[in-house]
Amino acid sequence: MSLHNRYEFVMLFDVENGNPNGDPDAGNMPRVDAETSIGIVTDVCLKRKIRNYVEATQEGKPGYNILIKNDRALNTKYTEAYDACNLKTKQKGKDQNAVAQARDYICRNYFDVRTFGAVMSTGDDPCGIVRGPVQINFARSIDPVLPQEITITRQALTTESDQSEKGNTMGKKNFIPYGLYRAEGYVSALLANKTGFSEDDLALLWRSIENMFEIDHSAARGKLCMRKLYVFKHDSALGNAPSHLLFDKIAIEKKSGVEIPRKFSNYNITIDKSMPEGVEIIEKF
Repeated sequence: MSLHNRYEFVMLFDVENGNPNGDPDAGNMPRVDAETSIGIVTDVCLKRKIRNYVEATQEGKPGYNILIKNDRALNTKYTEAYDACNLKTKQKGKDQNAVAQARDYICRNYFDVRTFGAVMSTGDDPCGIVRGPVQINFARSIDPVLPQEITITRQALTTESDQSEKGNTMGKKNFIPYGLYRAEGYVSALLANKTGFSEDDLALLWRSIENMFEIDHSAARGKLCMRKLYVFKHDSALGNAPSHLLFDKIAIEKKSGVEIPRKFSNYNITIDKSMPEGVEIIEKF
């Protein structure tokens, strides 16, 4: 069933004594804005967790494969699309009708492509470019975060020489004590109807956002929790109000007397429920 409504959404999640998104350019320290010390979690990180949830819960279900994952080279998957559609391979995109058929096949069979889109223009059997209806911005912490690096002791050594010469070695662990993050996203009905993103896919997206940290716990990431999911639903495909005006309806600030937040209850969330005509706000949880 195709989409008839535009949506925007706001996610609030927090981390306690963990690293929500390490920066390889900074020794895997938690990502921060260098000027403000505001914490950052990239859209790529968030979409990875959604992909992981869908793969875990929909495994084997037709139409819910995940294209972007570390299993096989992407070009081999593009060739599979050509083979499945009985198209001539190794034409390097010379037949645009074949490219379109392969692209549609990928959209039907891979949830993440019809959701987030993909650039599939490599190899001998390109499948074109898909603009995804679901887009997510970087998550940013409400207040500055303080990345910390602590030294840990490693008891299990790698080599026999280390084992004989050393009792243990030292390691590092990066984390922030606490941070509440806000991420904003969009769902385009117009693009959804081009990729085949359906109402069922939308319902799965909301479930994935609500639960994506629950199947991804690790000692490195600490206590990651999705706290709130707010959805703005328009009564038309084009939308009834600018997205930034809707995002401004949700305000988060520290409670009076709290200097350094250390838990979710240290914040007040204020929602202006006077919506523009044709827009409703839905609090998913």
